[in-house]
Amino acid sequence: MQKITVVGAGIMGSGIAYTSALNGFSVVLQDIAEASLMKAKNEIEKIAAHSEEKGFITIEQKESALKSISYESELEIAVQEAELVIEAIIENMDVKIELFQKLDRLCHPNTILATNTSSLSPTEIGAQTSRPGKVVAMHFFNPVHKMKLVEIIRGLDTSDDTVEVIKAVTEQLQKESVEVNEFPGFVTSRMNVLIGNEAMNMLMEGVASAEDIDKAIKLGLNHPMGPFEMGDLVGLDTRLRTLEYLYKTLGEKYRPSPLLVKYVKAGRLGKKSGKGVYDYEKE
Repeated sequence: MQKITVVGAGIMGSGIAYTSALNGFSVVLQDIAEASLMKAKNEIEKIAAHSEEKGFITIEQKESALKSISYESELEIAVQEAELVIEAIIENMDVKIELFQKLDRLCHPNTILATNTSSLSPTEIGAQTSRPGKVVAMHFFNPVHKMKLVEIIRGLDTSDDTVEVIKAVTEQLQKESVEVNEFPGFVTSRMNVLIGNEAMNMLMEGVASAEDIDKAIKLGLNHPMGPFEMGDLVGLDTRLRTLEYLYKTLGEKYRPSPLLVKYVKAGRLGKKSGKGVYDYEKE
């Protein structure tokens, strides 16, 4: 497999595209918004330049990766030669299904369709296509070029061949994988949102400051990031959507914190909006 198309030029899509190009794939990054594509191109170039300056990659690797990514707004053009399409759009089932139905019509019958969902059902998505055996979830983590794990989530009808191909792709991306049988939230999201949600409740109750809660989790439990740092990085709106889905499917313990709901209503979404639990506009 040589050709990957990534649909969605947000933080995750850009990261997946850059990491794929850095590891030898020819990549098309697609988004309907030209502004999003240009922003993604700039961010990818910044990441590559920083990595080269720090000695993580050579100048030859940087230049090769940047040349291996093309940017396209038309979905039909973007997926023409794709052997694997990785979707990285909003965490909304209806929107994902609509996209996968389009991909099913536009892509070669042998093309594997993967969703980067953190919690939604690849079984449900695959069932809306003519190729459920070739639909799978690949859950990457942010920032993609640094995080080592990919959760591979097998839908009810995902074929063994598809899983093996995705494992091989993950290995070429220089990442480790875990195979998960589909269940809401998979492994990491179920654990992560509980920690983040409880941290929000503690902040609301005045147990400690956000800074001290993050510090306690990092130094006391050896987490590389505190729950508020992680939430602001992922996006509090994304965190809320995941909790709402898990609350609906798994029950009361996933009820979103009222403070999280309030932050999202106020537009305090994290780093991407300039303010979340922390204020990034001051930086």
